[in-house]
Amino acid sequence: MRYAEISIQTHRENPASARSQGAALLVRAGYVSHNGETLPLGQLVLQRLQKLAAQTSFPVSLALPLLSGKNEIYYPTATGSADLLLCPACGFAARLELAPAKKAVFSAETPAALEKVLTPECPTIESLAAFLGLPPEKTAKALMFVRKADERFVFVVVRGDMQLSEAKLENCVGATRLATEAEIRAVGAVPGYASPLGVKNALIVVDDLIPPSSNLVAGANEAGYHLLNVNYGRDYSAEVVADLTLAAPGAACAECGAALEAQKGWVLASHGVFDFERILSALAETFHDEKGLTLPALAAPFDVYLMQVPGKTLDTRPAAEGLYEKLTASGLSVLFDDRDERAGVKFNDADLVGCPVRVTVGERGLQAGMVELKVRTASENQSVPLADVISKIGIS
Repeated sequence: MRYAEISIQTHRENPASARSQGAALLVRAGYVSHNGETLPLGQLVLQRLQKLAAQTSFPVSLALPLLSGKNEIYYPTATGSADLLLCPACGFAARLELAPAKKAVFSAETPAALEKVLTPECPTIESLAAFLGLPPEKTAKALMFVRKADERFVFVVVRGDMQLSEAKLENCVGATRLATEAEIRAVGAVPGYASPLGVKNALIVVDDLIPPSSNLVAGANEAGYHLLNVNYGRDYSAEVVADLTLAAPGAACAECGAALEAQKGWVLASHGVFDFERILSALAETFHDEKGLTLPALAAPFDVYLMQVPGKTLDTRPAAEGLYEKLTASGLSVLFDDRDERAGVKFNDADLVGCPVRVTVGERGLQAGMVELKVRTASENQSVPLADVISKIGIS
């Protein structure tokens, strides 16, 4: 493809809005517009990636630093939009809102008798724990929702020191909304003093840490009162028991027990569906230097950047045109820079675009039957016979 046919517009300066060097270079090299639209050069990369995605080795074959979750693939980057938890010991990774972790269970206690106690002005876990002189983990937290699909009341119980993950809840029961005070009272619960004991017409959902936690404090469904020694199985049961709580940095990895660490990243694939634009961004973040992009051959928009440099005494165009035809006929994809531009501009643009190999047809080389070949990531140029260019390129 000739340069003019793809309408590449490169830029000398980084855009002010770029959040990273990779993002800046995608704009400067003409892959992406200033407002984030994927341009024709970028579209060529996306097309290559889509074809590669049919291979079982994708995206590992791109040599990106990837993190693998249960059903997702992540690219770690400080500019990432996803909050992740990562285990540095075993490599486990997951989105923060869905990450599992090993949970600490208290020593088993003999279930004690229920006891209703006065707890004035204690509508929160913090105020309740302080009033009773108990740690928050000895309480049961009630959260109440309504399922959007059928308007069924959903009563959720997690331990008082844990935070509900609404993403995990949605995975269990579907999309929900917060219950109104009227809806809470309609099932027999009291806002601020609610528990699942005695509620009617509700789907009871509890975190998997609730069943092994004995003698918890829960609401009495009466304003100003709580119940001591509430035990799952004896005092109430649930239709759903599942991991519902947020893991946090420092929590024990569910796979190996090591401490989890916070990590920012992009989700490159979820349940087998790839985000090719994010993969392009990840490639730019990983493969670049101070001059431009250095994309791997599998993902580059073209195999070869062919550059014609006009001569003073020798017309270099016929040789460049002939080489362009031979390279294309051999099956290589070629970006032919035959613009009427200064050599320095072309060299700069070649480095920005980042094709794996640059071939330069210039006067000095042609006088000796040679052309210049440079691998994008190499420090030195090679002079090779014009007739041997294809065999020397070595694109894999």
